[in-house]
Amino acid sequence: MQETFRCLMMQSGVLWLLFSLTVCGANFSPPVVNISLDQTPELRWSPLKDLFSKDFLQKAAAQVIDSTIPAWVHHAIKPVVRALERFTPQPYAAEIRGMAAIYGSDISDILLLNFAYEVSAFCTSIVAQDTKGRIYHGRNLDYPHIVLKNLTIDIQFIKNGEVAYRGTSFAGYVGLWTGQSKNKFTVTGNQRDKGHWWDNIISAVLFKNSPVSWLVRETLEGASNFLDAAIQLSAVPIISDVYYIVGGVYPGEGVVITRDRGGPADIWPLDTINGNWYRVETNYDHWLPTPKQDTRKEVAMKTLNATGQNNINLHSLYQVFSVVPVCNRRTVYTTVMSAAAPEEYRTVIRETCGESFVTKVNGLN
Repeated sequence: MQETFRCLMMQSGVLWLLFSLTVCGANFSPPVVNISLDQTPELRWSPLKDLFSKDFLQKAAAQVIDSTIPAWVHHAIKPVVRALERFTPQPYAAEIRGMAAIYGSDISDILLLNFAYEVSAFCTSIVAQDTKGRIYHGRNLDYPHIVLKNLTIDIQFIKNGEVAYRGTSFAGYVGLWTGQSKNKFTVTGNQRDKGHWWDNIISAVLFKNSPVSWLVRETLEGASNFLDAAIQLSAVPIISDVYYIVGGVYPGEGVVITRDRGGPADIWPLDTINGNWYRVETNYDHWLPTPKQDTRKEVAMKTLNATGQNNINLHSLYQVFSVVPVCNRRTVYTTVMSAAAPEEYRTVIRETCGESFVTKVNGLN
């Protein structure tokens, strides 16, 4: 059944073939969901019902929650989490209520699901500039929950009949870790591994801070350009530490923002004058050595250097994200994007790593 679903959701077109390796049983493209921001928040996520059965959504949500939060803790804190709804800002509180209705679940479970997604996103993000000043941005999102490969969706947020912004997320999740505001900027978020999930809930309740993925969505909706986005992502208080990676449309518009809850710990921009035409961020502060057992950053840098600034584009960037261990058994999806070419936004759900999309499509393998 899943194989049939995957094949039905694959999209046509040569460009898409190049990116997604549309072969059943290999990598595949997620479904595209249109969410109308003109619709009332409680109802705007109703298109999910056309893609996923209620039973599947309930089981998938339970699997994510139970693998993140011990079952006895889940039961014990339900009243606390249910009370959290009173502190949840709009439109997210109403969207989560609507999501609970779609799932047929207690609202506390959907709130917990959203917090569970906030605490285990290990990722690789890259922003790069070619020799003509064009900016490219991509990411691998790694989660320990394999079920998320069947919950991944590309979302187009529609306002006044037009795409206001878009992103890649999971059914049941109102935030975004990956997004694009066309002709303005792109943004990804990577977990900065500090604190625990209960710290995040306390931060949300006591200090009314924003979840990191909600700030991404708010920035995509409200920021007018790269600089505006970088300032907002640097300054707004959030519930946990994170790395925000931002790409723009003009030369030099690329930055890694290392965040504490209260503000920026570090700003790390592109520096092409000194030969730093890309930035690679995984899940560690860039000024510190990475753990020896995690070579994602070093391998990505070696691959980028081998590719060269002259040859960097969305196709070659996808190839960087396909190299092991940048791509690994926990990689849920790869997204490549460029705000100056919004129509080329592509997401591929990863079943395999290390494949060449060109040779695969040309039948040379």
